[in-house]
Amino acid sequence: MIGYLVIGFIIFGLGVGISVFFISKKIFSSNANVIIEQAKAKAQAIEYEARTLLKNEQIKAQEIELELKKKYDNKTSEITKTYQDKLALLQKQEDKMSQKFEREITFLEEEKQKVSDLKNKLLIEYEAQNKLIKEYQDAKQRAIDTLVGYTGYTKEEAKNLILDHLQDELAQQKAALIRRCEREARDEAMKKANYVIAQATTRFAGEFATERLINVVNLPSDELKGRIIGKEGRNIKTLEMISGVDVIIDDTPGTIILSSFNLYRRAIATKTIELLVEDGRIQPARIEEVYAKVSAEMEAQVLQDGENIVMDMGLGYMHPELKRLIGKMKYRASFGQNALGHSIETANLAGVIAGELGGDEKLARRAGLLHDIGKALTQESGGNHVTLGAEICKRYKEHPIVINAIMAHHGDEEIQSIEAAAVCTADTLSAGRPGARREVLESFLNRMQDLERIAMDKMGVKQAYAINAGREVRVIVRADLINDAQSVVLARDIAKEVESSLQYPGEIKVSVIRESRAVEFAR
Repeated sequence: MIGYLVIGFIIFGLGVGISVFFISKKIFSSNANVIIEQAKAKAQAIEYEARTLLKNEQIKAQEIELELKKKYDNKTSEITKTYQDKLALLQKQEDKMSQKFEREITFLEEEKQKVSDLKNKLLIEYEAQNKLIKEYQDAKQRAIDTLVGYTGYTKEEAKNLILDHLQDELAQQKAALIRRCEREARDEAMKKANYVIAQATTRFAGEFATERLINVVNLPSDELKGRIIGKEGRNIKTLEMISGVDVIIDDTPGTIILSSFNLYRRAIATKTIELLVEDGRIQPARIEEVYAKVSAEMEAQVLQDGENIVMDMGLGYMHPELKRLIGKMKYRASFGQNALGHSIETANLAGVIAGELGGDEKLARRAGLLHDIGKALTQESGGNHVTLGAEICKRYKEHPIVINAIMAHHGDEEIQSIEAAAVCTADTLSAGRPGARREVLESFLNRMQDLERIAMDKMGVKQAYAINAGREVRVIVRADLINDAQSVVLARDIAKEVESSLQYPGEIKVSVIRESRAVEFAR
């Protein structure tokens, strides 16, 4: 019984297991079909997406291909156009060169024909000339034979007679020709001189300022005047003694006046007072200390100014002592005109004039800058600035043309070069132009009138002119009343009267001119 039950259970279990197996198999089979369908769907989606991407890439590739083709076509068109333009330009140039070549060939052919015609003409003229020469020689021989037979002179005597007559006639013609050439040369020289001076004055226009005999120092307050005067006037006495400058203290508020004809000493004194006022310690020992310091600084500044001027004008090497004197001319004046400004102006004008005349511009500028160098020494050493300037330039081995220009610009030597002549002309231009040299107008005019009056009061004087800013009076006398010996006496008398009756800076030159003329007219 139990065995049957066991068998029954086994059979039942097998049945249940078979059922479960078939059911599970069916279930798995159904899931597999679902998975396969899903996979197929995904594969189809992927395949669609791939086809879409491929299609897009194909479209992009087609667009890129079209763009590249378009660029290629544009570049090809551009290159083709450039090539055609250059080809057309070359063709045009070739046509032009061909035309030019043809014209030149035509011109050469014409010139060749002209030369050939001229040669034939010259041959004809040469033959005619030979014929004329032969006829002339025959006629001359017949004339000589006739003259010998008629006058009884030999051939040599007749020849000498004719030559003497021709020589007299040629001498008269030569004199007339010389006078005409001299007149034309004088006119041409005047035109050239006016042109050169016009070029110089228009290409250089220097500034100038007149110098005064006083300097004004401004003070912060009037109480400083008492400190500058000092106890019992010790400070002002010390200042005047060491500087050589007159210190004028008056009622003018806030100012004191320094007076001296020496610009250099006045400049040192002015700087000394300014430093003392700024420092506040004003006493004799301090005044001497500051004055010594300012003097040393001024010497250094003077040398530096001279070096800067020489460098700016491009004059090359120059002895330091000459540079120092150039800088010192800044504190020297003549007839109110600053000596350094006048020298720089003269140098620039002389360089322009020398350049126009074919001379050495640099050497002319050097001579112009140094022509009044002696004026930096006259206030200390005295004497003639021309002689002093020439001596110091000789001492420091300056060029002979520079020394000649120094001596010649006041007539102490003859002009020996274009550069020296340019310096003399530039010196006259700079000193004589209106406004360059100034004095008090009324006294200046009175002095001019007095100079001319003194000369005109003398017997035999025809005309008198005060020229060169009052530094020269030119007197023209009547030749029928005054002889050469009397001219010398007249010049001395005028100079003596000017010395005794007038006051003037420097010296005044008296020139007496006596001229005799014979005038006839050819009608």
